[in-house]
Amino acid sequence: MRNAQAKITKEHLDELLDVLRQAVRDKKFLVDFLSDLLTPTELNEIVARWQIVKRLAKGMSQREISKQLHVTLVTINRGMRVLQNPRGGFNQMFKNS
Repeated sequence: MRNAQAKITKEHLDELLDVLRQAVRDKKFLVDFLSDLLTPTELNEIVARWQIVKRLAKGMSQREISKQLHVTLVTINRGMRVLQNPRGGFNQMFKNS
């Protein structure tokens, strides 16, 4: 039997975004919420992805990032592809910070 994918609507996403907006006001609440929402592996992957993209944006080499974070070059290449979108969320974050 195939795994069925949940039917997620824009309203579902908006609701989650509203909860996250509330949670960002309290770091402990946000960590607790994300720890409940995500598996430990998923949370670790999100944190690693952010670290990869930050280092790439600063011009660090892929090999250095791989050494520092103990991630594969394939994982880093995904971050490179995402950064190639000038209107993507990561690039918006870097422009606004």
